[in-house]
Amino acid sequence: MAWGLLFLAGLFEIGWAVGLKYTEGFTRIGPTAVTLAAMAVSIALLGLALRDIPLGTGYAVWTGIGTLGTVILGIVIFGEAATPGRLVCAGMIISGIIGLKLLA
Repeated sequence: MAWGLLFLAGLFEIGWAVGLKYTEGFTRIGPTAVTLAAMAVSIALLGLALRDIPLGTGYAVWTGIGTLGTVILGIVIFGEAATPGRLVCAGMIISGIIGLKLLA
């Protein structure tokens, strides 16, 4: 259950990170409200997950999911570069998440 909550928290982190782009510096009310709500949900789910998952592991996995998802959506939605170096680094993030999960 805790790992499921952590995964959902990571998805909401992706949502608010991408949402920041749409707020245009918090000048657009709708996207800002959605982004702030996603932040609150993400932090709340992280807090619930950390009841059963060690802090260092949980936080690292949460940020890893958020980072990886944001990189992928940056490439897909915003046309950011998908260079071999960036893809290798994204693969290392995946390896780190898997490693932390297996060793928790």
